[in-house]
Amino acid sequence: MFVYLSKKIAIPNNTKLRSVSWNKEQGYIACGGEDGLLKVLRLETQIGKDVKVKGLAAPSNLSMNQSLEGHAGAVQCVTWNELYHKLTTSDQYGLIIVWMLYKGSWYEEMINNRNKSVVRGMKWNADGQKICIVYEDGAVIVGSVDGNRIWGKELKGLQLAHVEWSPDGKMIMFGMVNGEVHIFDNMGNFITKLQIYCLSNVTGAIHISGIDWYNGVHGYIEQNCPCLAICFDNGRCQIMRSENDENSILLDTGMHVAQIQWNHTGSVLAIAGSQGAVGQDKEVNVVQFYTPFGEHLRTLKVPGKHMTACSWEGGSLRIALAVDSFVYFANIRPDYKWGYCSNTVVYSFTKPDRPEHCVIFWDTKNNEKYVKHVKGLIGITACGDYCCLATKAEEVNGQYVLSLCNSIGTPLDSKYIELEPVYITMTKNHVITASREAFYTWQFKNPKKLATLEMTTKRKAGAERLHHIDETPSGASAQDEIDFQKAFQPSDDPICCICASDKMLVVGRESGTMNRYSMPMLSLVNRYNLSCRPHQLALNCTSSRLAIIDIAGVLTFFDLDARVTDQDGREVVGEHLKFERKDVWDMKWADDNSELFAMMEKTRMYIFRKLDPEEPILSSGYICQFNDLQIKSVLLDEIMKDPDSPKVEDVLEMEIKSLRDTADLLEKVGIQDAQQFIEENPHPRLWRLLAKAALEALELNVAETAFVKCKDYPAIEFVKKIGNLQNENLKKAEVAAYFGRYDEAEKTYIEMDRRDLAIGMRKKLGDWMRVHQMLTTGGGGDDLQMEEACNAIGDQYADIQKWPEAVKYYLRGRNQERLAECYYMLEEYQGLETMVDSLPENHKLLPDIAKMFLSVGMCDQAVNSYRKCNKIKEAIDCCVQLNQWNTAIDLAKTHNVREIDTLLAKYAQHLLEKNKQINAIELYRKAGHFMEAAKILYKMSEDQGKQRSKPLMMKKLYVLAGLMVEQYHEAMKLTSRNKSKGRKAEAATALAGFLEEDVSMNDTKIIDNVWRGAEAYHFYIMAQRQLHEGYVDAAMRTALHLRDFEDIIDPLDIYSLLALVSTANKGFGTCSKAFIKLESIDTISPEQKQLYSELALEIFTHHSPKDTRNNKVECPNCASPMPDWSTLCTSCDSKFPTCIVTGRPILENEFWMCSHCKHRAAEKEIRTKHACPLCHGPF
Repeated sequence: MFVYLSKKIAIPNNTKLRSVSWNKEQGYIACGGEDGLLKVLRLETQIGKDVKVKGLAAPSNLSMNQSLEGHAGAVQCVTWNELYHKLTTSDQYGLIIVWMLYKGSWYEEMINNRNKSVVRGMKWNADGQKICIVYEDGAVIVGSVDGNRIWGKELKGLQLAHVEWSPDGKMIMFGMVNGEVHIFDNMGNFITKLQIYCLSNVTGAIHISGIDWYNGVHGYIEQNCPCLAICFDNGRCQIMRSENDENSILLDTGMHVAQIQWNHTGSVLAIAGSQGAVGQDKEVNVVQFYTPFGEHLRTLKVPGKHMTACSWEGGSLRIALAVDSFVYFANIRPDYKWGYCSNTVVYSFTKPDRPEHCVIFWDTKNNEKYVKHVKGLIGITACGDYCCLATKAEEVNGQYVLSLCNSIGTPLDSKYIELEPVYITMTKNHVITASREAFYTWQFKNPKKLATLEMTTKRKAGAERLHHIDETPSGASAQDEIDFQKAFQPSDDPICCICASDKMLVVGRESGTMNRYSMPMLSLVNRYNLSCRPHQLALNCTSSRLAIIDIAGVLTFFDLDARVTDQDGREVVGEHLKFERKDVWDMKWADDNSELFAMMEKTRMYIFRKLDPEEPILSSGYICQFNDLQIKSVLLDEIMKDPDSPKVEDVLEMEIKSLRDTADLLEKVGIQDAQQFIEENPHPRLWRLLAKAALEALELNVAETAFVKCKDYPAIEFVKKIGNLQNENLKKAEVAAYFGRYDEAEKTYIEMDRRDLAIGMRKKLGDWMRVHQMLTTGGGGDDLQMEEACNAIGDQYADIQKWPEAVKYYLRGRNQERLAECYYMLEEYQGLETMVDSLPENHKLLPDIAKMFLSVGMCDQAVNSYRKCNKIKEAIDCCVQLNQWNTAIDLAKTHNVREIDTLLAKYAQHLLEKNKQINAIELYRKAGHFMEAAKILYKMSEDQGKQRSKPLMMKKLYVLAGLMVEQYHEAMKLTSRNKSKGRKAEAATALAGFLEEDVSMNDTKIIDNVWRGAEAYHFYIMAQRQLHEGYVDAAMRTALHLRDFEDIIDPLDIYSLLALVSTANKGFGTCSKAFIKLESIDTISPEQKQLYSELALEIFTHHSPKDTRNNKVECPNCASPMPDWSTLCTSCDSKFPTCIVTGRPILENEFWMCSHCKHRAAEKEIRTKHACPLCHGPF
């Protein structure tokens, strides 16, 4: 930061001031002095005609200067309540007055006089609700904002001198006359005595000069930042993080301190008082500025005999100082963390609700901003297209991160270092950072020239270098490993500033020595000795001259390569020039001229050419860029008032005098005089200005000369082209178009009746809407030009995804390809179908449209498109992809494509490998490969049978397999019928169908057994249902029928069921046979056999093993008797079908047969049914 005195206000009658306080919100300044003096002043910025002059540079006048009457003695305490617009003052006799603002003036609101002691301190808490007043005799009063006393207390034996609230308002801190500090709660109960560490080894009477506890309203510069400052009159000071902080920051300012105060963000502590002048007996008034961590920032010397008070302005850009009978104002130029790259201002600030720094990347060209929240931000630097953020690493203590970002805040690369980046700068290829003892350079890879995969955090030899400031590096060998331990070796002459260019690095040291290193090898080239301590360095564009701003704000220059003779007669390299400017806080060299530079001196910007200044410009902006005779500066003070919403008017662009003079000469005098002036003060920008004016005046020789000086070859060609034209109006039109005045050029062309040239110009510009308008209204074009314009407008609409508008113009331009794309984006598939119908066969667009249909699952439309362009293979692939196997097979058969079966088999195998049997079955079924589907179902049935799945599930699987077999038979018959059309032998179609079936032995097994499995589980379920419904006789008949299916159902289940139902039906003979079978099964264990034996013994002990029923029926063929459950006559070997409704044999000649599964049922039994009981096929 930099600070300088800017204004002085005298108090009438030379009345000495005792106190001063600046209202942070409304800007009022209260000054208290002897003989009851109390004044309220207000400085307001005058904004005149020049709206660019803002902030500190704008002139300020007193808009209020009111004397308040009421005090008789010296006004010693002045404090503001900003939230409630109240001023509280107290004098040496203990009189307290509360003042209020009414209609623009201050009036007495309340008075209080204890008449016992003098008031030593008054403070409002952070929310302005309570005020604490302390008297010298130990009395404490806490009152409310409306004037009521909340509580009062006499602290016996204590003499009070100061008071301060904690930020949360829960504690009150009292400073004693003897230098002690006691802490009480907000109700006046003693808590503890504060430990004072800064007074060790101090003897004699010590008094507290000030206690100030920053309340955190505007956030903290970092987490756990010191914010409580206690200072004593002997210059000792301690800054604490909290009232219990044992690691306080200790300072010895060497001053006689009058008052201390934090700025509005708690980032700077001002300590005002006096200090002994070197070599003199008298003391000098000074204000010392410190960071919360005790780092000294600046010293401000103030004239006068005795300084009594200081107070910060609300935005901390000014500080008021009470000295004798004067109020001095000093301007502060803060060290903002900011940078400028690629038209983007990068700046940071803190928010009270967030611990991180908020970094804004503000694109000043497009007025767009990008926000990035960064923890532990230390510094920002920028150059070219990139910026670098230096932060503390979160994971490891003592580690830091350098993050390379582009102009929108995207991290491109980063490096972890163990060197504290106190100073940081960068060039187009390097980031350089330094601690007090060492410096580190990182040659980053240009992200624009690299692929993403090449961006790596691996350390590359030579890309990074680290040197201690006391080393003498030769730069010969690359450092494979960076030894950060060097950074911790102390130096007697620490680093205090750095700057760099592509050619060299210059490091300034506190003694005034400067080390010059070559870049990028970092070999030490020279050491220079200065007579000052440098604070800020800057190299010009040729790295031949160095600008130095020292610790006192004095700007000087150093010629790095000049050879001069010193006092001893020896030749030395480097000369410190005699040029000197005071109170300089910012400077910038021109990027394109080694002798041009701009600097900020107080509130003025000076531009120098060869050390000769131009007229100053009022400004308080920070210089971003200086090139092309133009300076860009940013008003960071104004931006920081509302950092979330930067305004375009806060970026100023100023032209230097030679540019302004050239423009005036061209405007008011003439081209010849301007040319002579530019030849005396040459610069490409001035030549461009002259070239433009000469072209406008059609002085082509001058224009050509100027463009040659600018080295602008295309412009020279343009001048020659203009010279070959004969028509003056045509020349004017071409010049207008060259300078972007297209409407003027078009008007000239049309007036000359050269509409074709106007249309050609608009085409070059890409202004197709205007081309279309001109062709529509004025003619002068053919259908091809109209189509070209319509298609170009359609392209423009398509680029911004306005598809409906694009369709209109593509239709007019007959652009089928782009029209199809627009229909697809609009999901207008009807339009695509219409296009397919209208396009001729084998049109090149048909495959693309087919792919569009395919991508959205519209199979029929895709197939039609492929067929129209004779791409049958692609059509089949489309069907396969969309699982439309019927269509695929029809296509394959129609066009004799044989690969379909192979593809089908591969896909089915793929599904089976993924255990998706159902999908494979559905695939085969849709493709008409019913036998393959039946095989999978049959195998599934066998597998499920081994796992003893539910009988109903088993029946369903077998029925499905059976139905697939039946569909297979029907397909074979249909194939044979199609082949035999037109023949007489149609009666033999069924037989021919069976002959065509190309089945293997395994397929024969499936065909034979598949319905047996369905029958087995059908009767197994039927027997159990009959048993549960009480039809035990029918259940036994059905169970007896199950004995034929031992190869499908486990015999253990069959004979267990048979034993159960026969017992229920009192058929103990059948039951006995069932038990014999159970005991003879090999697969059961001996224990189970024993259980069956015991159960049989228990049953047949009570019942004889004979059937109580023995119903017989006559065989319809031979009239022999046979059991009513038997399906086979033992006499004539006649076999009878089984009824699938009841499980009985069908002995009648008339019966019902299912058309789906070909199974039979008795006529009288099936009448009540609506579907086949076995296959559930409807009838």
